[in-house]
Amino acid sequence: MKRVFLPIVFIFALVVSANAQKIYPSDNEKSADVRLYIVNNENQADVCVYNVNAENLSDRETGKWFFVNNEKQAEKTVYFVDNVKKADLKIYFVKYESQAKWKNDSKGYLMK
Repeated sequence: MKRVFLPIVFIFALVVSANAQKIYPSDNEKSADVRLYIVNNENQADVCVYNVNAENLSDRETGKWFFVNNEKQAEKTVYFVDNVKKADLKIYFVKYESQAKWKNDSKGYLMK
């Protein structure tokens, strides 16, 4: 039974982590992979982001992000800019998980 169970657990862990979107908010713009600007209206956003409270709930395909405290744990390092013209990606934080989604799929490559 152990021989069957362990590979299944390992495969499940790979599948879950393969879609995880772990984000580290950097204080240094030069070290960031992506520059983000927070918009006030969902219609202006490239992606509607829901901040999940557990890594296994995050999903890069749907805008569910998990913010980490250690840069080494992150898949992407981001920097929040104060000018939309400096941003690579415009984001809007949503209140509900079901609202998380990409609105501009052409920018999706920035977070992969």
